[in-house]
Amino acid sequence: MSATRSVFIGTDSGATTSKVGAVWDDGTTVSTRLLQHPTNSQEGPAAVVRGWVEAVDSFLAQQQVDWDRVQGVGLAIPGPFRRYGVLDRSANLPGSFAGFDVHTAYATALSEKAGRPVPVTVGNDGDLGGVGEAQRVRGSGTGSVVMLAPGSGLGCAYIDGRGLPLSGDSLAGMEGGHMPSPLQVLGVPAYPCGCGRTWGCVEVYTTLAGLPHLLGAKLEEHPDHELARSDRPMKERAFALRGLAQKGDELALSIFGFQARALGLHVANLAMALDPSYVVIGGGLMDPEATSDEFRSRYLQVVRESAAPFLFPSQRAGMSIVPATLGDLSQAIGAALVALYRSRA
Repeated sequence: MSATRSVFIGTDSGATTSKVGAVWDDGTTVSTRLLQHPTNSQEGPAAVVRGWVEAVDSFLAQQQVDWDRVQGVGLAIPGPFRRYGVLDRSANLPGSFAGFDVHTAYATALSEKAGRPVPVTVGNDGDLGGVGEAQRVRGSGTGSVVMLAPGSGLGCAYIDGRGLPLSGDSLAGMEGGHMPSPLQVLGVPAYPCGCGRTWGCVEVYTTLAGLPHLLGAKLEEHPDHELARSDRPMKERAFALRGLAQKGDELALSIFGFQARALGLHVANLAMALDPSYVVIGGGLMDPEATSDEFRSRYLQVVRESAAPFLFPSQRAGMSIVPATLGDLSQAIGAALVALYRSRA
């Protein structure tokens, strides 16, 4: 049956590695096997685009799918954007990428490879990751989905009933990680964020970016802890917290408990504006290969309990807070899905 079906490709471009995923024309996933390819951003934009095409070509060969069946390609790439498909200065990419028209360059390269025009859609990687997870969590339903993915920073996405992300008029929509936290409820000072804001961005209290601040404050209460005795920089000590938490270390668990509480309050905050049916929690803390079942269960429970008092009664009864399931494939699959949805429109 697959011999006559069209396929839609998703490219997820990170600063270090790029991933490829795909869906058939009915939205089902072609493969759950992760295919990665070096991004080679240090070699400049042309080398990156060439690598994307090579990765797609390798993926199609593995799946025994011809280029003539590719009906669209989606690209998930970190923002910010100057305008649709044109990159602005990014903290994760060399300066040569500022002003690069990635949409035109990728569409041209794909068309040359396929021997015909190939439609390309471009979107923020966090938004498109939410598209992939939304399809998994709601199945054939149309309930809206918020995705929050704590990692180095806080990825945020809102997916509407059509399966499309809220991008905003300047393509900066759902930058929820840089909304201010309710510091008076959390009982903490306003730590500075890497974005330059000093009002207490949610990202600082929920992700790796803020762990050095949280750990430094916590170690003042625990001067005998092994991390208090370490002479390593605070950022390096913060990297050890996840491993310690898996071993039951009380200090590490208390910090992640605080982060889960801060994230739960943010869930309630976003629910006031977006009223989703589902909230998907992703990121490294939800990775079964990196954290234990017990850790993930405890973390999600704190998120739910922290959000609940601030939700409307109907939201407490009807909104589900669940873990992500696609892992590293979410953004590539989401990009492929948006290419499919755009083709239908």
